[in-house]
Amino acid sequence: MRHIAIVGSGPAGYYTAEACQKAFGNDIQVDIIDRLPVPFGLIRTGVAPDHQSIKGVARRYETVALTENVRFVGNVTIGRDLSIDELRTLYDAVVLATGAPRDRPLEIPGAELPGVVGSAAFVGWYNGHPDHAALGPLLDDPGAVVIGNGNVALDVARILAKTEAEFGGSDIVGPALALLGEAKIHTITLLGRRGPHQIAMTPKELDELGHLVRAAPIVDPADLPPPGADAALDPGQRKSVMLLRQLAEHPDAAKPIRIVFDFYAMPIAIEGDGRVERIIVERTAIDAEGRAHGTGETYAIPAGLVVSCIGYRTPPIEGVPYDERAGRFANEEGRVLPGLYAVGWARRGPSGTIGTNRPDGYAIAEKIGADIPVGSGKAGREGLDALLASRDVDVVTFADWQRIEAAEVAAAREGAPREKFTSIEGLLGARGA
Repeated sequence: MRHIAIVGSGPAGYYTAEACQKAFGNDIQVDIIDRLPVPFGLIRTGVAPDHQSIKGVARRYETVALTENVRFVGNVTIGRDLSIDELRTLYDAVVLATGAPRDRPLEIPGAELPGVVGSAAFVGWYNGHPDHAALGPLLDDPGAVVIGNGNVALDVARILAKTEAEFGGSDIVGPALALLGEAKIHTITLLGRRGPHQIAMTPKELDELGHLVRAAPIVDPADLPPPGADAALDPGQRKSVMLLRQLAEHPDAAKPIRIVFDFYAMPIAIEGDGRVERIIVERTAIDAEGRAHGTGETYAIPAGLVVSCIGYRTPPIEGVPYDERAGRFANEEGRVLPGLYAVGWARRGPSGTIGTNRPDGYAIAEKIGADIPVGSGKAGREGLDALLASRDVDVVTFADWQRIEAAEVAAAREGAPREKFTSIEGLLGARGA
């Protein structure tokens, strides 16, 4: 019997558990450990609340979770309740699937001012993540700047621009919905260091901006390369640029909120008296290698809110080699140390889609099979249960999660799939609901 512990219950964790089941059959026991009392990671707290079809993949993970040889061990924090070294003693293989939940820092003057937030915090706020539910972003100024040219930046801009009615059917949490309803924002600027050919926005997400009730995307035709240059792009990127061209050709000036694409624009400072009031931007040019360089031309954009969507980092764990530059665990194709592996964003950094984690998980399962051909007789889950019990850790099971979920569904506002509990205390209390 192989005993496998997976730290992190998001897509990478569950795909790895699924892969181990298929690779080893009934000859495994898998424990999926998470610091939160709820499973599914970014499916619950990272995917935009108005993208319910994407969140539906959690049903696949639930199928894995309900099998006898896989279990969820929630409300257990590595570094507080137990260490990686203790896990390695108990299990034949330990897989780190912790994702990249921390914002990459915005290293410019003024980034610490109130009103400047990272996308992990902002997205966590409107998704009800317990770490960020009390964020209370400043939405009382007409201007907002979103730094980044990827899908997360699009999500943030779209959430800021939507009407309350447009959130029908979503699971945005009530306090965020209420604060967004009071927002005074009229101009949302999407700031990108490079140009349209370098965006990381996918066509589906980009197209959504063109169908908002009260907000119109604005693209300056002068920022677009000659149409013939699009031929060098891959099909998805070409379609995204085509959408930008359509937006540039048919601006809708009648809507009260403007979502302005500001390309070739690099933030260099944030200014304000006691809170953010403006962001200073330097115009850029792209060199032959596709890198952006400042031109010396600067200008200011008024803003009371700045959301930085420039990437994420995996938090270090004591006893695990870490790659500071890449912001992830140091590994060789997923191998970190003997019996210790990394998968998903914790392995490769914050890149790819949810589905990218599936082949990643299957590759790690194959490595575990090659490295650990048979079980070693380690204590596995029995040893974990004894250790956690000796430390009075309040463990949340998958059955507990099902009761929490039922309570959230019962509390949902009309048309919404659920109303999330946004505190650890609330989640733990709902187990008895």
